[in-house]
Amino acid sequence: MTTHRIEHDAFGPVEIPEDRYWGAQTQRALAIFEVGTERFPECLIHAFGLHKMAAAHANLRCGALDARLCDAIVAAAAEVRCGRFDDHFPLTIWQTGSGTQTNMNANEVIANRANESFGQPLGTRSPVHPNDHVNASQSSNDSFPTVMHMTAAIELDDRLVPALERLHAALRERAIAFADVLKIARTHLMDAVPTTLGQSFDGYAAQVGNALARIHDAMPRLLVLPQGGTAAGTGLNAPPGFDAAFCEEAARLSGLAFRPNPCKVEGMAAHDALLELSGVLGVIAASFTKIANDLRWMGSGPHCGLGELVLPADGLTSSIMPGKRNPTIAEVMVQAAMQVAGNHVTVTMAAASGNFELNVAKPVLIYNVLQSIRLLADSADMVARRLLPGLEPARERLARQLESPLLAVTALNPVLGYDAAARITRHATENRITPREAAIALGLLDGETFDRLVDLRRMAGG
Repeated sequence: MTTHRIEHDAFGPVEIPEDRYWGAQTQRALAIFEVGTERFPECLIHAFGLHKMAAAHANLRCGALDARLCDAIVAAAAEVRCGRFDDHFPLTIWQTGSGTQTNMNANEVIANRANESFGQPLGTRSPVHPNDHVNASQSSNDSFPTVMHMTAAIELDDRLVPALERLHAALRERAIAFADVLKIARTHLMDAVPTTLGQSFDGYAAQVGNALARIHDAMPRLLVLPQGGTAAGTGLNAPPGFDAAFCEEAARLSGLAFRPNPCKVEGMAAHDALLELSGVLGVIAASFTKIANDLRWMGSGPHCGLGELVLPADGLTSSIMPGKRNPTIAEVMVQAAMQVAGNHVTVTMAAASGNFELNVAKPVLIYNVLQSIRLLADSADMVARRLLPGLEPARERLARQLESPLLAVTALNPVLGYDAAARITRHATENRITPREAAIALGLLDGETFDRLVDLRRMAGG
């Protein structure tokens, strides 16, 4: 049987489970916001721990907090940062649009844990008060968007960028391995001129390389934090220099070059930097869709499809067709990309929801951005580890496709002209013979000249 304690806030007494570190505001929110089950990922909760550590240090530097309370808050916030109190953040993302309840959840957990270190029972609110001390010099209106930026930047740096680098390296390795494998290119899904499998994978690697460049370009604007704006961007109740001190402490603790936003209103009322990031994530999702679908198509069959690639076995099969192998890993990447594309629509609408001095769609905005980062990182890692290393060309099938490459006559354009080359293609198709045989039959070239001019490997090199 669960026992409870009684806490009091401005609205009166609140009954809270005895072993929970959250306080009255969190408990009230649990009873009010009964929508959905989506919760913030642990990385955002951990970033709140980092945020409150930096805020306490900055308050100490600015004279707004004494050393004894600062040390207790920093120690408790560090435990939040390392995940000890993940189970004590019960709220869904469907709450006040400024994220006030999750900010208060963090304040209450940290205050209760700090007071516990002083030998006080949970709920005492003394000597550390959740509003007066943990939230000193802050408002949810500037703290939550600051945490949004911090979490996104940390997740990019720790999760997505390393995953993309691994995917890029794996694609480059396959491009080098397949550099000598000739194949027929396809444009409009139809046979085109000769190319190499290595060139295809070079293209995929370039897409991922561009993804890394786009993240690098967006990162500086994520590192600009609105902390210090407090309620409406004016800095009311924040001591002079708090914003700079906070960013210096956050940079020291995280290793990322955070700096103050010179226009706090912009950072609180608009979330253009996060919308820009979401757009970048949408581009990466489109790139992933292209890459994964190409791999699916080239591996299709293996007997009645294109069958140009041999996909590695994943140990999974059909529920009705024994031994059937499917491109499951590529399919997961495509589905993840679909979700990211949908998330960007939500982020766009949320970012457009700033009214006057505050955007009030912050929780849903950052939830979708963080989910997109996680999905892209995980799918990139999965493809790099489980699909690409075992991917091999179906060399015999590719060689058979090259035995009569109809559009290889494109190489004859500079010699015979477009119309004469088109006659060869039409004659070969109508009479079911090779282009070489058609050129000889039409009296346009002898066999030796055709072989010299129509060199597939040279054509693949441009």
